[in-house]
Amino acid sequence: MPVGAVRHLADPAVLAAEWAQISSQVKVDKVYIEAERDRVLADDALLERMKAFFTGRGVRVAGGITFSDGAESGQFRSFCYTDPSDRAFIKGASELVARHFDEVILDDFFFVTTKHESDIAAKGGRSWTQFRLDLMDDAGRQLVVGAMKAVNPRVRVTIKYPNWYEHFQGLGFDLDQGPKIFDGIYTGTETRDPNLTDQFLQQYESFQIIRYFEHIAPGRNGGGWVDTFNLHYLDRYAEQFWDTVFAKAREMTLFSWSNLLEPVRPGERQPWQSLDTSFNYDRMLQYHPEGSPPAAGPVTMARAAGYALDKADAVLGRLGEPIGVKSYRPPHGLGDDFLHNYLGMLGIPIELYPTFPEDAQVVLLTEDAKVDPQIVERIKHQLLAGKTVVVTASLYQALRGRGIEDIVELEPGPRRILADGYSTGSGAGDRSVLSNEVTGAPPILFQQVGFLTNDAWALVSAMSDGVGYPLLLVDRYGAGGRFYVWTIPDNFHNLYRLPPAVVSVVKDTLMEGFPVRLDGPSQVALFAYDNRTFIVESFLPSGADVKVRVLGKSASLRDIVSGQVMAGQPPPAPRRRWQAPEEARVSFDVHIAPHSYRVFAIEP
Repeated sequence: MPVGAVRHLADPAVLAAEWAQISSQVKVDKVYIEAERDRVLADDALLERMKAFFTGRGVRVAGGITFSDGAESGQFRSFCYTDPSDRAFIKGASELVARHFDEVILDDFFFVTTKHESDIAAKGGRSWTQFRLDLMDDAGRQLVVGAMKAVNPRVRVTIKYPNWYEHFQGLGFDLDQGPKIFDGIYTGTETRDPNLTDQFLQQYESFQIIRYFEHIAPGRNGGGWVDTFNLHYLDRYAEQFWDTVFAKAREMTLFSWSNLLEPVRPGERQPWQSLDTSFNYDRMLQYHPEGSPPAAGPVTMARAAGYALDKADAVLGRLGEPIGVKSYRPPHGLGDDFLHNYLGMLGIPIELYPTFPEDAQVVLLTEDAKVDPQIVERIKHQLLAGKTVVVTASLYQALRGRGIEDIVELEPGPRRILADGYSTGSGAGDRSVLSNEVTGAPPILFQQVGFLTNDAWALVSAMSDGVGYPLLLVDRYGAGGRFYVWTIPDNFHNLYRLPPAVVSVVKDTLMEGFPVRLDGPSQVALFAYDNRTFIVESFLPSGADVKVRVLGKSASLRDIVSGQVMAGQPPPAPRRRWQAPEEARVSFDVHIAPHSYRVFAIEP
């Protein structure tokens, strides 16, 4: 409840009417009551009346606060944390909210954008990034957590982080020290429409960022947070809820009170409106939460939220803990921005860690990892232990001169190739060519990576007019270590235009030994769990046919929702005697409706 809504609801009759409308459409067990936003404050008496209203109805309450300072030309403006008057205001607002609540959440504006004269003087010779990290760590300790606990020693202070995690450190959001300063963290999973966000966030991030933050603060990642903004179609609202809770978020927060009262708007979903998709619009209109008061008022966004969450709740109890390909992004990593989420949209489940996952048999490293001064030594250690490391070509280029050449000598140059075809093959004379006529896609721009023939081997090449450069190459290091370099398109979105046969070779590497894998069109995600359950979710506007392949020689699939049991096709025989045999996997043909998901259990 932003402070504007809190002040609007000062009239008890208005509060009762709006609560009846919301609570009849979505189950609510907790309300965050905001005390300050944009320098607007709620007074003590109003905060106490709000608390009494909700606690009297069996709803838990917590405080909220947002240290934003309005906007300038539509761009967010922060407080100036080197200005004594702003610091005094922040401290006073912190004390206000702590007087009334034992739990407080900071909305995701606890960052700094100012470059005032006082900031410039205080910065000195530090980079803006280091200066802002130091500044906001101090503000968190002194002006927020310290100020709140001085007033209320029982208070638990949680910081909610937004969705643009790749750039946090430049604004003072500290994923390294912040979770140590605050009692808990919270995750912004509001990915919205991928074409309408400033970072063009891909849908998979609503899942992946929960997993990353869970590894940053184990057991203290309070939940996910979704709003109603920037939606071309209503299903996108539901997908954010589903992917947040599929990632095992502990709590789901809806922003905000006022937005939940907006009329429901279907948006541009006509192509699949008449189909029985996971978000069935007609059934949503008839939905009513079990045990909730009678419907009050028109259908609003609250009903869409309630319907979507109840759909997910029917299967969540069957799912184990999420598993995926282990990747490493240091808390202040920079480079290959948001690439992991594009990979998730290829059907490659990702578990992103803030520390190097030495226990993994396969580790994926993007350019983010370059900020670790020990990264080359960590890579060598994995390889000498007989394990597999996959790096992007951009990371290899960033590590040149730091010892990466000791593993394999490559020349990632400035020249590009506009690929109109692809070639795959694992041995001499074993190549298959996929021409542009086969892929049917426009050419894609890739970096040219030079390599030494027979030292490294190109498993996939991008081709143009009969010339090719590696997209995935392999070299061997030590006794059994395998080192792969993966060249990503200049435009990450072009990953979705790669032929499935090309992506399949990458999956052969990244998902070796993984219990389940997905082959088929892009923009269909796989969420896997440690109890032999998994989810296939399509973000496509039309139906998709995919092949699910389960590790082993015998298995069946049970659709957890319908109860249908599917028999699979046994693994094929090796293509050639001299080739290493492919992993034995049972295959299943699965159809997914547009913007829908299916949940399966692997059974003997």
